[in-house]
Amino acid sequence: MNSARTIGAISALPSTLAQLALRDKQQAASASASVSNGSESSAAATQRPQTQPPSVPAATAAAVNKLQLSDTSASVTSSNGDSNKLTHDLQEKEAQQQLKPQKPPLPVRQKPMEIAGYVGFANLPNQVYRKAVKRGFEFTLMVVGASGLGKSTLINSMFLSDVYNAEQYPGPSLRKKKTVAVEATKVMLKENGVNLTLTVVDTPGFGDAVDNTNCWVPILEYVDSKYEEYLTAESRVYRKSIPDNRVHCCLYFIAPSGHGLLPLDIACMQSLSDKVNLVPVIAKADTMTPDEEHLFKKQILNEIAQHKIKIYDFPATLEDAAEESKATQNLRSRVPFAVVGANTIIEIDGKKVRGRRYPWGLVEIENLTHCDFSALRNMVIRTHLQDLKDVTNNVHYENYRCRKLSELGLVDGKARLSNKNPLTQMEEVKREHEQKMKKMEAEMEQVFDMKVKEKMQKLKDSELEMARRHEERKKALDLEIHELEEKRREFEREKKEWEDVNHVTLEELKRRSLGSNSSTDNVDAKKEKKKKKGLF
Repeated sequence: MNSARTIGAISALPSTLAQLALRDKQQAASASASVSNGSESSAAATQRPQTQPPSVPAATAAAVNKLQLSDTSASVTSSNGDSNKLTHDLQEKEAQQQLKPQKPPLPVRQKPMEIAGYVGFANLPNQVYRKAVKRGFEFTLMVVGASGLGKSTLINSMFLSDVYNAEQYPGPSLRKKKTVAVEATKVMLKENGVNLTLTVVDTPGFGDAVDNTNCWVPILEYVDSKYEEYLTAESRVYRKSIPDNRVHCCLYFIAPSGHGLLPLDIACMQSLSDKVNLVPVIAKADTMTPDEEHLFKKQILNEIAQHKIKIYDFPATLEDAAEESKATQNLRSRVPFAVVGANTIIEIDGKKVRGRRYPWGLVEIENLTHCDFSALRNMVIRTHLQDLKDVTNNVHYENYRCRKLSELGLVDGKARLSNKNPLTQMEEVKREHEQKMKKMEAEMEQVFDMKVKEKMQKLKDSELEMARRHEERKKALDLEIHELEEKRREFEREKKEWEDVNHVTLEELKRRSLGSNSSTDNVDAKKEKKKKKGLF
């Protein structure tokens, strides 16, 4: 029994010794490679922790050690297990480990390499800056609100120029037109070598009519027309320079009533919120006290949230930009902006300010304690002008473009775009067209038959009506003839009675009357002849 076990252990020794020899050979190769790399590499190698070679896993080494111990014990004592079984288990474990899918290595994030010298691509921002300044910038601002809220004055105050002068753009009381119209005014502004093409879109006559139903439709049509112009320009073959006349910001002026938004304001803001960047503005805020202004702002924000009106949302700032985040939070706290417009320069203690003078004091429009004009100007022009353009291009214009392109793929509410062969698709379109024409022809024949039947019925009805009228007329004529016959007989009877009474017939009376007339004519002729003779 012991001899058999010893023979089994001896038969398993070659495979074990082969594995050990392979491990020793790999360790020797790694050692020789470390020596050839130099002292620096050898020092780094000594600092690294020694690990098992990839070809001999730790589990394999442990199994080999276990096998050696089992072989030794098998040769000494008869209580050890069979070495052939251990070798078989070891081979199965190795096969299972080879069949297991290896996980891909995690991607290593490479750090940017620092360049020792100056190459030149750091000059790219300067190139972009010079190109942008040379090309100039475009910005379209729309102002919507009732007449007399100071829209023109506020625009002139924001850009420090006479965009709306008194000669070309009179006040609301001097305007002749009272219908809602959309007027665009384009001016070129220059500041420190930077050109800005400003387009101001005004809506005179908005909310001035007795019936203001759908008075915001011309405004929506104008916004959509500008989107359509830009989409058409993008679809052309030559699109090197595309003018951007899309509305980038809309200032909606709210009357300082203190009672919240009007139904007209709610309907108009709901229609505009999905198409433009809507910024609510409380006009003529100097007519309210600070407490009234605070309550009015709160009420407007509640109504905006209640009616789900989307207004311009300030972009989120980075966590490390604490100063920028504080400025953005300050702007958000001032929405809706309570503004006061003024173009008058007043000098106070040697300092010139823009404001409005009242008997009770002075309102400085650029003082944040008086109104939110400076915050609105900074938001629209200085800090968020590019973001307004980006939101217009990436959100509102893309929504419009998506709607238009989706409409192109619909015919009678069904999608017509498919992945079929063009020839097959043409055949299907032709077949559909023929079926449609046959259907239209059948419908036209049916309509024609119906109209012919109606005409025939009308002719029959008119023929019956004419026959009925002819019979009625014939009966009436017969009745008149009968009446005339009766009257004639009555006349003959009266005539005969008169002749019998006077013993004279009518023919004899006619002759007498003719004879008397002839004698009278002869006498008159003789008298006239005598008169003529007396004259000569």
